[in-house]
Amino acid sequence: MTDTERRPPNPGRLPVDASASTTPDTSPEILDLPVQRSGLPGANSLRKVALRLGLGSVRDLLFHLPRRYDDLRELRRLGDLLLEPDGTIVSARVTVTDVRVEPTYRRRVQRTIASLEDESGTAQATWFGRRFIERRLGPGSRVVVSGKVRRFGRQLTFDNPEFQNDDGSALLHAGRIVPVYPLTAGLTAARLRGLMRVALDRAGATYPEYLPADLLAAEGLPAIGWSLEEAHYPSTFETRDEALRRLAHDELLALQIGMVGRRRQRVRAAARPVEVGDDDAARIVASIEASLARRVGRPVELTLDQAAAIRAVRTDLAGSMPMLRLLQGDVGSGKTAVAAFALAAAAGAGRQGALLAPTDLLARQHAATLADLLGGVDLPVTLLTGSLTSADTGRALEAIRSGRAGVVVGTHALIQDRVEFARLGVVVIDEQHRFGVAQRAGLEDKAGGVPPHVLLMTATPIPRTLGQVLYADLDLSDLRTPPEGRLAIRTGIRRPDDLEGLWRHVRTEAAAGGRTFVVVPLIEEDAADETAVAAESEATRLWELLAPLRVGLVHGRMKALERDAEMARFRDGDLDVLVGTTVVEVGVDVPEATTMIIQGADRFGLAQLHQLRGRVGRGTRPSYCVLVSDSTDDVAAARMEAIVQTHDGFVLAEKDFELRREGDVLGLVQSGLPRLRVASLQREGHRELAVQARAHAERLLDGEGRLRTGFERLAAELDHGWLAAIAAGDPDAGSGE
Repeated sequence: MTDTERRPPNPGRLPVDASASTTPDTSPEILDLPVQRSGLPGANSLRKVALRLGLGSVRDLLFHLPRRYDDLRELRRLGDLLLEPDGTIVSARVTVTDVRVEPTYRRRVQRTIASLEDESGTAQATWFGRRFIERRLGPGSRVVVSGKVRRFGRQLTFDNPEFQNDDGSALLHAGRIVPVYPLTAGLTAARLRGLMRVALDRAGATYPEYLPADLLAAEGLPAIGWSLEEAHYPSTFETRDEALRRLAHDELLALQIGMVGRRRQRVRAAARPVEVGDDDAARIVASIEASLARRVGRPVELTLDQAAAIRAVRTDLAGSMPMLRLLQGDVGSGKTAVAAFALAAAAGAGRQGALLAPTDLLARQHAATLADLLGGVDLPVTLLTGSLTSADTGRALEAIRSGRAGVVVGTHALIQDRVEFARLGVVVIDEQHRFGVAQRAGLEDKAGGVPPHVLLMTATPIPRTLGQVLYADLDLSDLRTPPEGRLAIRTGIRRPDDLEGLWRHVRTEAAAGGRTFVVVPLIEEDAADETAVAAESEATRLWELLAPLRVGLVHGRMKALERDAEMARFRDGDLDVLVGTTVVEVGVDVPEATTMIIQGADRFGLAQLHQLRGRVGRGTRPSYCVLVSDSTDDVAAARMEAIVQTHDGFVLAEKDFELRREGDVLGLVQSGLPRLRVASLQREGHRELAVQARAHAERLLDGEGRLRTGFERLAAELDHGWLAAIAAGDPDAGSGE
C-alpha cells in the first residue's frame, strides 16, 4: 500500500478556519498544548469539560475515539419514511418552513418545534431544552437533518435530531458515516464533531509517524495520520476498520513492549535469594496442612497443584532473579496456602514478607488466616490498615521498621511513605487485577533498592490461549484441583416470577444457621432501565418479605469502612441475608453462607458469575447458586448455561473467551492490564494482532528491555504520547467512558 493509497480524499475534510490561523500548525508542539489553549475554534471554553473527559491536550482529543458510528450516508425522502419502523435513524435534506418555541409541563424547560418539508412530504423536528436552536434555524433554511424518526398517525417527527446547514460545506452530522463520541455534561455531539474536525485538519494529518517502515509494510498497516482521519470521519466502513486495526495494533504493541521490557529488566536485576531447606519447607507445609485439617476436622494434604506451585515458588525464591509469578485459581482453590509458604520462607530466611489486599476487611481475614496457617512455625502476623487506632498503627509501623514483623498484611496503607521495611524480601498481592504496575511498584520500592520476589494472585483465570501473550512478563502457576472435601455448588436458573419457593428456601437455610447473598446489578433504580433490580429497593423489599430475618445492604457508594462493617456483621452472624452489588465479589470468607441469588444474572459476565458463586460452598453444608433471569438473549443464555454445567474456572474462562462479541473481548478488565480503547473491541483479527505484537516487541527491544537504536520516534510516543499509559501498565489507561 502506497502512502497515497493510505490517504484517500475524505468528503468530511474541512478547510482550516482562517479566523483562527492563517496557516495550519503542523508542528508537533500543538499536540501537547492544552485543548483550551490550542487556538482551535471554540476550544477555549472547554476547560472543565475537557478535564471530565480526560482531554488534557490536543493529542488526547485526537485519540478520543468514537464509541460507535451511524450510517447516515443515504439521504432519504420524507414521504418514504412513513414506511420505516419507529426509532429508525435516518438523514434527510429538507427546507424549514416554520420554527416555534413552546413551554412544556416542566418549568423552565422549553420545546422547540421546526416544520420541515421536501418534494415528497412534511415532518416535524422537536428539541427539548435545546436553547438557541431557533436562532440557527429560520423559515426558508435548507438543512440536512438526522436522528430517530417516529410516526404519530401520518405525522413524522424527528426526536432531538442533529442538523447542519446545507450550504455546500462538508457534512459532519448527516449524509455520511457519522461518529458518535463519549460525551459529558456541557458538551454536545455537534460541538465535539466540529472541534474534532478542526483538530484533525490542524494536527491529525501531520501526526508524526512513529512505527518503523518495515513494520508497517510487514503488517500492511496504514499511516497514523490517515488512520486518525478514517477513525473519526471514515469514507467507508472498510476504511474505518483498516484505521482501527492500525490503532489496535499500536495499543497491543505498546502493551507488549511494556511487558517484555519489564521481564528483560527483571532477568537482569539481582534479588537476594531466599533459600528454604528441606526440613524448613517440610515444617511450613506441615503447619499449613494442620491448619487446614482443623477447619474440616480430619487430616488434609495439599493438592497436587498446590504442591507444584509451592515447588515453583521455592525454586524462584532461591534464585537471584526476582520472582514474578502469577498464581491463578478459583475462589477456594487454596491460593492463600501457597502465599503462606512464600511469606514464611521470607521470614524464616531473616527477610520480611508482605501481603497487599484490596480492602480492609479482606486484609483482616488474610491476617487471621495466615496466623492460623503459620501457627505451627511460630510466625506472628502484623496487620496494617487504615482502620487501626493510632496506637495500633504506631506499634505496627515500629515492628515493620525494626524488622520484628516477619509477616505483614495490609491494604494500600502499606504503600504510604511512612511505612519503612527493614528487610522486605517477598511481596504477595491478592486480587492483582485491582492493583496497577505503579501500585505494585510502590510496595516493591520499599525493599531498599533490591528488587523483592513478587507473587501475584487472582481468582479470575485468563484463557490459556491469551495468557501466553497477555502475561509476557509473568510466570504462571495454575491451581485447578479443588481442595479435598470442597462441596460442589448446585446451580440453577429461575425466572423472576417464579421465586416463591426460593424465598422459602432462604427462610429454611436461615433457621438452620445458613446465610444468603442476594446480588443485584444496580445500586438504585434507573428510570431508563425499569427491568433491572436495584440494591436499595431490593433490600427494602426483602426486609419486608423475609421478616423477621435480618437483611443488610452493601454497595460501591458506601464508605469503605461502612461497607466492611456491614459485611463483618454478615460474617459474624448478625445478618441472615446480605443484599449487594458486585462489591461482594471480593469479600470475606463466610463458611455459613450457603445460598447465592444473582438477580438479573444475564447482566453479568461469566467470570463475575463464577466469582460470585464462589462466595458460597465454603463450609460443610450443601450450597446453592440461583441465577435469576428472563432474558431471551442467546449469548446471555449461553453464559448462564455454562455456569450451570461446570464449576471449573479455567473451562469457564475459555468459554467466556468464545462468547465475547463486544466490549472486553481480550479479557483485559479482569486481568489487571490496561483497558485498551480499540484492541478490546470485537473486530476481526485483533486476537492475532496480539500475537504479532508480542513478536515485534521481542525484536524491537534489546537484552536490557530498552528500545533499540533507530526507534526514537516510537520511544517518544511510548514515553509521552497516546500510548504512554499503556506501555507503563496503568490499569486505568484508555478506559474511555
